[in-house]
Amino acid sequence: MKLLLTIATLMIFISGCSQNLKISENGRFIEKDNGKPFLWIGDTAWELFHKLDREESTDYLTTRAEQGFTLIQAVVLAENDGLKKTNSFGEVPFIDLDPTKPNEAYFKHVDFIVDKANELGMVVGILPTWGDKVFSMHPADGPIVFNKQNAVIYGEFLGKRYKNKVVVWILGGDRDVANNEVLDIWRAMARGLRKGDGGRHLITYHPRGGSSSSDFLHNETWLDFNMYQSGHGERFNKVYRYAETDYLKKPIKPSLDGEPAYEAISVKFWEYLDFKTVKKVPDTILNSKGIIKDTSYFKEGFFKAYDVRIHGYWNFLSGACGYTYGNNAVWQMFKKGGNIAIPCIADWRESLQHDGANQLRHLKTIFELYPISKLVPDQSIVYGINRNDENHIRAAKSTDGDWLLVYLSKGQKVSVVMSKVEAKNIIARWYNPRNGEFTPIGNFLNKGTKEFTPPTNGTDNDWLLVLEVKK
Repeated sequence: MKLLLTIATLMIFISGCSQNLKISENGRFIEKDNGKPFLWIGDTAWELFHKLDREESTDYLTTRAEQGFTLIQAVVLAENDGLKKTNSFGEVPFIDLDPTKPNEAYFKHVDFIVDKANELGMVVGILPTWGDKVFSMHPADGPIVFNKQNAVIYGEFLGKRYKNKVVVWILGGDRDVANNEVLDIWRAMARGLRKGDGGRHLITYHPRGGSSSSDFLHNETWLDFNMYQSGHGERFNKVYRYAETDYLKKPIKPSLDGEPAYEAISVKFWEYLDFKTVKKVPDTILNSKGIIKDTSYFKEGFFKAYDVRIHGYWNFLSGACGYTYGNNAVWQMFKKGGNIAIPCIADWRESLQHDGANQLRHLKTIFELYPISKLVPDQSIVYGINRNDENHIRAAKSTDGDWLLVYLSKGQKVSVVMSKVEAKNIIARWYNPRNGEFTPIGNFLNKGTKEFTPPTNGTDNDWLLVLEVKK
């Protein structure tokens, strides 16, 4: 039995390490080096390198791999005072806060996590730094340490170190580009990465909430694909607007939502927090372990699994090539009694099993059966008025006309233009995003328009309609 487990682990490792990523020939999606589409199902584990030890990081990565995640986003120079506060082994990333003097002991722990993720078949989206270490209009812990000269040296160091690992580079770190001088710093870091890894890995940029890298970097030659942050400001966020905008830009580049609304974070959290205090909220709101005990303080409530599903399906069906999940406790790796970035309803371990994270495996299933490499957004599939509110409907079809998908966020009735599937007869069925189960509807003559009514309707009753060629 031990031999079989060892062989199985080795096979996963080989599979994971063979999937270097590249841009597809048509520029619409990311694919593995064997030509198969790469389905980006990410997690924002921003503080992973900084906060967790090796046992904890192994537990985290193993759980996410089992849940179907394909990529982990983590920051080398973390947001929460990542230059001065030590990691779990008492190490800081640089000697004397100097980016040209990396601390080998710190980076050995980063190595361990990257290797473990690759072993489990996952890609690591490495942010070389959080954006507060470069000048921006939104300063934070920092300190600002980068300039054009040391950025290229640091980038080359990282590129060489992880040249043979399965990673993508994510510049930015929750900041837009403030001015031309800052742009030159990011260009220098990208140039260093390219020199160090020989151009083996893709590069993108993680912007501030409500924006896309395409807003200011689309024509940069080092930017391989776009990333937008739809953010944490509202339910039924119109994430499809970001995807639609990027989809139409020239030159064509893939695009994805790198930070949508986190599960278990309060809606518009910033309106309820005092960032000048340690706990961020009055003492009466938290228990002795620093966990929220009075959720009523956050008037607009918390994002839930329902929000995760809506934003996931709306993104993919609008042309995004990927979707990154997030959880409030997990991104900051919050431990009971520990430092609080944004107050949490549970610690990071408990939060790993929140419903939204577990239901992403069903999102993965559907876009493996109906791959993004064939998916084309097509709102003309929906017949009649389609409002841009909570009742919004998203639709897409395959390039070969074999299938179409229609997502109904509230289980609402929908009239479909049947001719979008190229066959005399079609098969219809419902897919339940909550449990991954299909329910047959029937076989139909493929002509005119037809109304479909999901099995249930209302809040938290989303459904995916699947129409495909009868074979």
